Amino acid sequence: MSATSVLAAPALPGASTVAIAFEQYHAELNAFLRRAVGDPAAAEDLLQEAFLRLTLEVGFGRAPAHLRAWLYRVALNLVISRGRRRATAVRWLATQARDPDVTGASESPESGVLRRERMAAIEAVLATLPVDGRTALLLAGEGFSGPEIARAIGRTHGATRTLLLRSRMRVRATVQEAEAA
Repeated sequence: MSATSVLAAPALPGASTVAIAFEQYHAELNAFLRRAVGDPAAAEDLLQEAFLRLTLEVGFGRAPAHLRAWLYRVALNLVISRGRRRATAVRWLATQARDPDVTGASESPESGVLRRERMAAIEAVLATLPVDGRTALLLAGEGFSGPEIARAIGRTHGATRTLLLRSRMRVRATVQEAEAA
């Protein structure tokens, strides 16, 4: 496709709205996000996500009435969600660091074998889960919220909760069987 045919191609619905918003607000929103997260790369990711959400809203015919305020609210929500995910990850890592089965600190050969068997059993049961169940379980372990997981796998929030529950029950049953053996 030539450059002239790309320029002559019809634009996506609302593309001019998003382009204008990007021109007007991207610099100040990027500065806000850099101050909020303290990491330029993370700020760029969040900025991209905010404008992606704007593109989706405009594409669905739901252009916000107060564009600047809407972008800042979305950006702030993204910062909050990022903070929650990071806090969850930090707590999880802290518990893992204290767990001698994970760290291997003063691990006897027998407990090392048992730990490896348990991990192999968990990996085996994860492999048997449906793709959506495995994805949902792994995303939940990474700190994603139920609605975020539902959007990622294309299901309703209620269906995702049921899927997560069933997946966790299968993994738990496998771990309990491995520990009983």
